Amino acid sequence: MVESEPPWSYRDLARSAVPQAHDILDVATGGGEVFASLAPFPRGATAVEGYVPNLAVARRRLAPLGVKVFQANPRSGMPFVDRAFDLVLNRHGGFRAAEMHRILKPGGVFLTQQVGGDNLADLTAAFGARLPYPGNTLARALEDFTTLGCEIEQSEEWRGPVTFLDVGALVYFLKAVPWVIADFDVERCRDILVSLHDQLQAGRSLQFTYSRFLIQAKRVR
Repeated sequence: MVESEPPWSYRDLARSAVPQAHDILDVATGGGEVFASLAPFPRGATAVEGYVPNLAVARRRLAPLGVKVFQANPRSGMPFVDRAFDLVLNRHGGFRAAEMHRILKPGGVFLTQQVGGDNLADLTAAFGARLPYPGNTLARALEDFTTLGCEIEQSEEWRGPVTFLDVGALVYFLKAVPWVIADFDVERCRDILVSLHDQLQAGRSLQFTYSRFLIQAKRVR
């Protein structure tokens, strides 16, 4: 599997923002891999994760760095008081703009890299599947943050290729990220997989399209 990358670096942008902040939150931290790479943190650092199997992994990784990891509840929102953080980070995790605005201090910054709603649209079409989050677009997010009273300091979007060198790699990918093709099953999708394998044997690549966007928004009111 060969992935292309956006022209910006989320890690570099986050790494530049961390030393200027006091109270930092990482939303949808996953296993904490990316957030841990931004250490050391100047003062308070917190993470939140909603996928239960990730919680223990994130806590083991982030506890030695002084980071507390909380479990998110999608119904009740973030388990934090209003205006708690001056930097909120989010990489490839779901969020509600109103909730991010609520927990930001005035002048605080929300930085996110998102998987666009049309991500891998050509791959999902090959399997006759629907896009899982078609409404997750840069335009919609910008409108939400602007309406809430945020200044957009940076926004970009990008599309680029991801290439699978064999069908086994594609199967592994679809098992690892099961929301791309809902209810993916090798036996059920056997004919499609054989067709893709034949495509490779005929000298055509298995290339599909990533979609990403970036927003850096500052709360001004």
